[in-house]
Amino acid sequence: MASRSLSLLQTTSPYISSRTHLDFGSKSQVVVLGSRGIPKPRKLCFSVRSMGSSPSSSKPESSTTQEAGSVDYKSISEEEWKKRLTGEQFYITRQKGTERAFTGEYWNTKKPGTYHCICCDTPLFESSTKFDSGTGWPSYYQPIRNNVKSKSDLSIIFMPREEVLCAACDAHLGHVFDDGPPPTGKRYCINSASLKLKPK
Repeated sequence: MASRSLSLLQTTSPYISSRTHLDFGSKSQVVVLGSRGIPKPRKLCFSVRSMGSSPSSSKPESSTTQEAGSVDYKSISEEEWKKRLTGEQFYITRQKGTERAFTGEYWNTKKPGTYHCICCDTPLFESSTKFDSGTGWPSYYQPIRNNVKSKSDLSIIFMPREEVLCAACDAHLGHVFDDGPPPTGKRYCINSASLKLKPK
């Protein structure tokens, strides 16, 4: 049994004979396994990472940044919208109402800027596309990208129209007609109460 005993020695020499030798920095540890044959020792590999760096298998940062801007507006209840909006804004955007002509805040505004959805702040129209339609409602010939969508509105049987909605939150904005100026020939007739102008 004595010949099989395991003894662990520490030395500052770089090696001792041809027995198993493990190098750990400035000190070496020699493992002596008696007189019996031992398999050839395997090399030990150590990875060193400088402070502040991240291992390749590290987890991604907090998912908050990924979730930013991913609010599901369509799941917001009517009660919650009532808390977020004024009575007129709620009536127009969530109940498909219409403000009286020549009464809205933006029907005659000529300030440069971007018109955003009052409900979810999505940019909808640039002031450069606004024109005087003579109707008493803010009118635009082109929306920003695909931030506006439209669908058939058959609420008035003898006058079918195309309803205009915010693509992000389904807020009712107004209607679109085919009597606008070039280059689109469209007139997006929008309720002021559904908009928020951010001046440039």
